[in-house]
Amino acid sequence: MGCISRREFLKYSSTGLLGATFSLGLNSFTQGDGKRPDFVFFLTDDQRWDAMSCAGNEILHTPNMDKIAEQGVRFENMFVTTSLCGPSRASFLTGKYVHNHGVQCNGEALSQEQRTFPEILKEAGYEIAFVGKWHNTDLGKDRDFDYTFGFEGQGRYHNPVVSENFGPFKEYEGHVTDVLTDHAIKFLEQGHEKPFCLLLWYKAPHRSWLPAERFENLYQDTKMPEPLTFNDTYEGRPDAVKNADMKIGDFDDVPDLDTFLKNYYRTLVGVDENVGRVLDALENLGFEKNTVVIYSGDNGFFLGEHHFFDKRLMYEPSIRIPLLVKYPKMIRPGLLNQDMVLNVDIAPTILDLAGVPVPENMDGKSIKSLLQGKSILWRSEFLYEYYEYPAVHMVRKNRGIRTKRWKYIHYFEDPEEFELYDIQNDPHELNNLYGNPAFKDVVEQLRGRLMELRRELKDPDL
Repeated sequence: MGCISRREFLKYSSTGLLGATFSLGLNSFTQGDGKRPDFVFFLTDDQRWDAMSCAGNEILHTPNMDKIAEQGVRFENMFVTTSLCGPSRASFLTGKYVHNHGVQCNGEALSQEQRTFPEILKEAGYEIAFVGKWHNTDLGKDRDFDYTFGFEGQGRYHNPVVSENFGPFKEYEGHVTDVLTDHAIKFLEQGHEKPFCLLLWYKAPHRSWLPAERFENLYQDTKMPEPLTFNDTYEGRPDAVKNADMKIGDFDDVPDLDTFLKNYYRTLVGVDENVGRVLDALENLGFEKNTVVIYSGDNGFFLGEHHFFDKRLMYEPSIRIPLLVKYPKMIRPGLLNQDMVLNVDIAPTILDLAGVPVPENMDGKSIKSLLQGKSILWRSEFLYEYYEYPAVHMVRKNRGIRTKRWKYIHYFEDPEEFELYDIQNDPHELNNLYGNPAFKDVVEQLRGRLMELRRELKDPDL
C-alpha cells in the first residue's frame, strides 16, 4: 500500500484492512500493551560518525549520546547518499534519494508533492512536533504539523530568531541549542492523548562554530592532533579534489585546525548536554519505556583529512555519520551493528515501527530487523550522488558506488575524472588505484553495478 490520504485512511480503517496492518506491525514489539511507540528523533548538522566518545573519540566526551548507545544499538556503518545539508535532510524526511525527491542543492524547497514520514504518521493518528533546522526553504509549512519552532536557513547560534507555529519571527535570548531544547521539552510536557513524534533538529555543529559561553574555554589546554592525511599532497588525485575550495587556512573562520576543531567539539558538548535534558524529561514524564530515541547527523565532515573541512566529496569522513537507536521494548542494550545503513532508511523504519504502511516509492528499507539484532540478508553496496556545482566550495558533481571493500567515484561532467580506493586495505583513501591495469576488472565490475543501482533507483538522468 502506498502513501494514502486522510479520506483513504478512514476508508481503510472502516473496513478493518488498515487495522489489520497496524495489528501485524504492532504485535512483534508492543509486548501486549497495545501502545504504539512515541518517537524522539535528534538530528545534528555536520556531525561525523566518530564525533562522540562511544565511537572512540578520545577528546570529545559525550555521556548522553553514549547513554543512547549503551541502552540501545550503535551503527558503525551509517552513511548519507548525498553529503549536503538540505538534500540529505530531504532524504531523511522522504526516504528517497536526491534524484527522486528533487532537492539537489541547499536553498531549494522540498515540493509539497513529496510526502514526508511525519505527515504519514500524522494521518495515522500521531501528534507531530518539529523543532529546529528544517533547512529546506518552506520550514515545513502546510504539512499539518501540530507544533513547530523553527528558523530560516542556517539560523544563528546566539539569540536565535525563531518562528513558533509559523507566527512572527522573534528573537530568543540564549544559545540556539539550549533554546531549541527548551521548546522541545515544553512540547513533551504537554498532555499527549495520541502517540507523538518529536523531531529535534539542531543547528550545531554547523559552521561557523560559536559555542555557548559556558563552553568557551573547554579544551583550552588541549592540542588537537592532526589526522594522518592532514598534509596530503593530492598526488594521484583528480583535479576535482585538488581544486575543491575548502582547505583549512583559506577562510577567516577556519584559520587553522586547532581553532576550528576546538569550537566544533565545543558546540557538540552543548548538544550532548541538551540531549541529556531531553532523556531526563522522557524518564520523568513516564515516556522513556515507550519511546524510540533516534540520534543521527545530516552528513559527515572533514576534520582536517586531506587538509579539508566541510563535506560533499565521497570520501569516508564526508559520507559517514552517527546512528544511535534505543527502544527499551524491543532493542537489547549495548548492541553494535556493522551493516551498511543509509539516511533513506530512517523514514521507512519509523513508519514500520509505528505499524504504518511504508509507501512503495521510498528508496530506503526498514532496519527494524537489525534493531532486533537479527541476522538478515542486507545491502552490500550503495549509490552516492552529489549535484551542487558550481557553488560554494566548488566540489564538482559526482556519483559513485561504495561496497564493503571498494569505492568507485565518477566526476561525470566534462572533463570526466575517476577515483578507485580499496577501503579494506587503504582505509584512509591514500592511493587512487584508478588507471592501474591490475584493477581494470574491478573498475568494470563497479561501473556496471553503479549503472544497475541507478536503474533500480529510477535515476531520471538515465
